[in-house]
Amino acid sequence: MAVVLAGGVGQRMGAGMPKQLLKVAGRTILEHSVAVFESVAEIDEIVVLMAPGHVADARELVARNGFRKVTAIVEGGASRTESTWRALAAIGERECDVLLHDAVRPLVDPAIVRECVAALATCEALEVAIASSDTIVRVDAGPDGEIVRDVPDRSSLRRTQTPQGFRLSVIREAYRRAFADPGFADRPATDDCGVVLRYLPEVPIRVVPGSEHNLKITHPLDMAIAERLFRLAGRAAPPLAGPDAVRDAFAGRTVAVFGEGFGLAGALRRYGAAVHRFRRGDGMRVEDARAVEEALAVAAKESGRVDHVVHAVEVPEVGRLADASPEAVAEVLGAGTLGPANVARAALPYLRESRGHLLFHATAGAPHGLGATVRAAVVALTEALAEEWAEYGIRVNCLDSGRVADPARPWPGFAPAMPPSSSPLSSPPPSPEAIAETALAVLASGLTGEIIDVGPAG
Repeated sequence: MAVVLAGGVGQRMGAGMPKQLLKVAGRTILEHSVAVFESVAEIDEIVVLMAPGHVADARELVARNGFRKVTAIVEGGASRTESTWRALAAIGERECDVLLHDAVRPLVDPAIVRECVAALATCEALEVAIASSDTIVRVDAGPDGEIVRDVPDRSSLRRTQTPQGFRLSVIREAYRRAFADPGFADRPATDDCGVVLRYLPEVPIRVVPGSEHNLKITHPLDMAIAERLFRLAGRAAPPLAGPDAVRDAFAGRTVAVFGEGFGLAGALRRYGAAVHRFRRGDGMRVEDARAVEEALAVAAKESGRVDHVVHAVEVPEVGRLADASPEAVAEVLGAGTLGPANVARAALPYLRESRGHLLFHATAGAPHGLGATVRAAVVALTEALAEEWAEYGIRVNCLDSGRVADPARPWPGFAPAMPPSSSPLSSPPPSPEAIAETALAVLASGLTGEIIDVGPAG
């Protein structure tokens, strides 16, 4: 079980609303955090602690995203410790493992969550922490300001993060003892492990390694850093379920694939989906809005519905803008920016009826020039549409493979931007199989508004 603590009011942010309701990378901070625990198979239930007066906002976000694991949304208290106690009361007297996570750490890696769950099989309390790269000093008040009194050895110092994990009976007993202590209110613990350490000192607290990316959003500058980290890090693909579960997800469904699809069409057919392919080599130009509309109309007429639409048109990198012809620029921007918008617009009425899924594939042959421009545009479109179409129950996601799948095989009429060996990205591009497998996993998931990293070949 996970508890997402979103009870703070965010006074240091100065935004006039709880900071967990501010948007970063296209979604509220709260949505990002809950989505992480929703995606981890080992988490079976989520309780959300929301700032007073904003429980309705949290309920709306949970409903809009279809977070099925959220079983309760509870109004937070006046302090962190009171909010935790309210969460424990909402869970009840049963015994289980519980992870307590600050909602304002939306970049927590699902792998860390899984490590915490695994660690609780052999311990009763844990803290996620990372080594301190800065020297920490202990200060006292002096006549003209603070003065340094001690410089602790930083090799034994750690910076704590969340989640923190416990056997439920352990954290519940620690809080019972804390609230029975008249001095607790005057010297409250700063986190839940601090409560266990003070009132159940016999319980060892294991340290689970954290991540520098697991940023706590506290100040306005943190928002800009988090935005950049989301852009750089992307998100790992959800695990692909077993064959039977995948077949259940696609059997009888209709999928329209624009572009080559990297082997996705064949994989979908093997799992029982009806697939309609519209390839550039067959005359489909996604820059032509009328052609896209007609293609989807044919798919809907033949199959009766359209459940998923995939835009997987490969866009070549033409190198330096100064060296590219006007025709090349128009071709790349047309297929890479106008094309996804045309596909999305034409897909909306069908996906609205089926409550389906729109999946983009973003590539950038090199980290500069038109390729990077196209990638940024597709990412921004994904995030905007995920929010705009949430009320229709439509999921919108984007696969980000970073570069063209085969830079040595450009479109007809295009020369390679550079030989593969001289690309500034030294890692190999993802294989078509990796892209297809990731696409299957995302289409079968409940994710929306996510930019999913596709791993390299092999």
